[in-house]
Amino acid sequence: MRSYTLHTRLGEPPELVAEGFAWGALVFGPFWLLARGAALPGLLGLCVAFLFALLPAPYGSAALPVLAWGFGLFGHDLRRWSLARRGYALAGVIRARSQEDALARLFAERRELMAEALAT
Repeated sequence: MRSYTLHTRLGEPPELVAEGFAWGALVFGPFWLLARGAALPGLLGLCVAFLFALLPAPYGSAALPVLAWGFGLFGHDLRRWSLARRGYALAGVIRARSQEDALARLFAERRELMAEALAT
């Protein structure tokens, strides 16, 4: 079972963000964040990665894996932070086997969210 945090904003469909390590963020770094709507952390991550790439050989090649590991560790937290900046409120935590199961369980328990999601 995996935990997901539920984020809601009036007039918008709910957002689920997984807890734990973000393997996609480890592999794809700031592009993973940009694809998930975390524009500010994604752009800052691109700038930092570019600056690390400009470092001399032993330092830059050592710093980039550390940056990638940081994206993996904090990728979901950066998504939650970006959602909070856009006005989403933390509405709860759901445990389910997959994100689809979490959404099904969420809509079964909270029918008002289903109405909001279908209205948009």
